[in-house]
Amino acid sequence: MKFTPCQPGQCTEGGTNCMGCGCSHAEIAKTKKLVSHIVEFSRKQKYDNVDDFAAFINKNLLKKLHDSVIFLAVTL
Repeated sequence: MKFTPCQPGQCTEGGTNCMGCGCSHAEIAKTKKLVSHIVEFSRKQKYDNVDDFAAFINKNLLKKLHDSVIFLAVTL
């Protein structure tokens, strides 16, 4: 499945999926919750360099995702 980011002004709340991005409303809610948790953690830590924190999260997330894809390809 390919991820499609939200399109500002095109989001819908009716039905099971958003008509703007195609994601299920459950998926959108879970994603918002994940982002909220990261923001809350960052605020509690009182980081002065939030850009560095966000870059760190991005870098590590991508590494773990790529590593898991490579692992799955090797094991299949």
